Amino acid sequence: MADRRAELIATAQAMQPAGLNRGTAGNVSVRHEQGFYITPTGMPYAALEADDIPLMALDGSHQGRRKPSSEWRFHRDLYAGRLEIGAVLHAHSPFAVSLACLRYDIPPFHYMIARFGGDSIRCADYAIFGSAELSAAALAAMRDRRGCLLANHGLLVAGRDLAEALALAVELEELCEQYWRACQLGQPVLLSANEMAAVLEKFAGYGQQ
Repeated sequence: MADRRAELIATAQAMQPAGLNRGTAGNVSVRHEQGFYITPTGMPYAALEADDIPLMALDGSHQGRRKPSSEWRFHRDLYAGRLEIGAVLHAHSPFAVSLACLRYDIPPFHYMIARFGGDSIRCADYAIFGSAELSAAALAAMRDRRGCLLANHGLLVAGRDLAEALALAVELEELCEQYWRACQLGQPVLLSANEMAAVLEKFAGYGQQ
């Protein structure tokens, strides 16, 4: 139990050096038995101890001395609806936030878009943070995907485990920066549906299985 919470804290503390977060913004969780551990609301990651990490059930109840992140709902709903997900990370990284404030989907300007499961990265509709409406919008944007933007808010990714969730968040922020920079020079040339389908097929067997 303590090891899972320690891994969660280490991931949360890695977010700022990775350029994903500042202060207490964002949140991260990891599946545990019939529920999940999640970072507490409003606490600096550097000061977290194992006993600060709430354990949440899928009914929304929690155990522990701290209150869970205000964004627990989209974590809970992703775990409840997608059994392949083992960790969820949400961040307010600068380039993702910039595109999210424009409410842009990210089109297939680069083949690595396929890393997230499709030929685009969607931007979820806006809803106030912590709400059931935001969770519903996030789940719609995450359908058949492992990452999305949240309008006027930030990024959201889901991985098999904490290491993959952190890697996906870093990669999504990098794609947001690349797209932002390319748009400064002109209109990026997009890959076709057939080209992206070929990438998705190749990715299905890519890397260590």
